[in-house]
Amino acid sequence: MHAYPVEVEVHSTFHDGAFLEDQFYAYNVEQTGYDDGTSLTLWVKSPTGERLAGPHGWAWGGSCYIQDLWGHTDLRGQGYGTQLLHAAEQEARTCGCDQMVLSSFSVQAPGFYQTQGYEVFALLENHPRHHRHYYLRKRFV
Repeated sequence: MHAYPVEVEVHSTFHDGAFLEDQFYAYNVEQTGYDDGTSLTLWVKSPTGERLAGPHGWAWGGSCYIQDLWGHTDLRGQGYGTQLLHAAEQEARTCGCDQMVLSSFSVQAPGFYQTQGYEVFALLENHPRHHRHYYLRKRFV
């Protein structure tokens, strides 16, 4: 029997996830020696400051991972995604990254990323059910 019980938090908070990410990062630094992690977020904002589109991710150990790239429905198809992705790639290069990594579900935009020079390096079928999860990367060197 284990000394500590496992507790399930169905309604976890942002802070719960941030705590785990901090612990995970500390472990990875210990194991790899890379302590150059930085958060990466860019925005397209309205004149009133409303956030309309942007990518969010992080750079660490020579790679940049884009966790989310979102755009308001009214902006889609107008080139903002391309502009934001290129700006994120430039920032990743500035941070010393050699590649960009991201993922996209089939209901999102895997084709968009491929037109931007990203290659599919893995594909998970039936995630979510009846769809696909694409894993893509773009090498800078």
